[in-house]
Amino acid sequence: MTFHVEIKSSAHRFPIEAHETILEAALRHGIGLPYGCRNGACGTCIATLQTGHLHYPDGEPAVLGELGADNQVVICQAHATSDLVISVREVQVEQDISIKVLPCRAEKLERLSHDVMLVKLKLPEAERMQFFAGQYLEFLLKDGRLRAFSIANAPHLDEYLELHIRHVPGGSFTGHVFDEMKDRALLRIKGPLGSFYLREHSSRPILMMGGGTGIAPLKGMLEHAFHTGLDQPIHLFWGVRARQGATGLVSDALLACYPDLSAYDIYMSGPPVMIESAMPALVAQGAQVDHMYSDAFEFASDVLDKIKQNG
Repeated sequence: MTFHVEIKSSAHRFPIEAHETILEAALRHGIGLPYGCRNGACGTCIATLQTGHLHYPDGEPAVLGELGADNQVVICQAHATSDLVISVREVQVEQDISIKVLPCRAEKLERLSHDVMLVKLKLPEAERMQFFAGQYLEFLLKDGRLRAFSIANAPHLDEYLELHIRHVPGGSFTGHVFDEMKDRALLRIKGPLGSFYLREHSSRPILMMGGGTGIAPLKGMLEHAFHTGLDQPIHLFWGVRARQGATGLVSDALLACYPDLSAYDIYMSGPPVMIESAMPALVAQGAQVDHMYSDAFEFASDVLDKIKQNG
């Protein structure tokens, strides 16, 4: 049976099936609601029930007794038994999501190629890391160094955090991942971080350009777009070192297909040199700076300054 949930503050309304929680239904329809553990223990996802009826198939979460209010709802556990109206804070920008420092295990290591390792991180049972599709996390190493990697899975698939780690010659951490790290190794991470994420409320068609393991955040964005039913066209260009399909610079392939970029949202992920070389050409063909997003944007901002100075 299908019911509907309305968020009072925004008037956002979405269908919910009897077998899914309020949180699962909201995320499935691209509506960001706050959560932490997904098992009803942390209280991050508490909402206020304005009208309607619901139940908890696994029993009422203990956190409700601690709150002592009859109209509070744990949306990661609650199932609708009628149409609902709730009041809850929506998550719309990266500042709305709590940045956490968490222990984790490298639950699975799998070589995707000779120099790329798939690493699946498992958080403690009582924890989840809420993130936007495309954001990254940092490893906190014992000597104080930080190593950043994009999250390659979509937010709704958050049982594990998936990373694609390329072996950098001479890199101590990536060398450790390839040569020494074992399954279930203990690590510490911080996240989610970054402003590179899918702007899913934009209705503009989307172009994505990735280089090498820069496919990782774009993969997460695509999985999220498919999951939420994003209906605008998306064209992915992915450049790799081994020959497959067209040859040359990945940016040249994109520019050849789209001579006028003024109507597009453009997402770029990969080596900073790729972003640096592509930016002037993209802007020259009409790309709007306010609709260009990159995981190397801190580096690329210098390029934008040069473009403006020379323009």
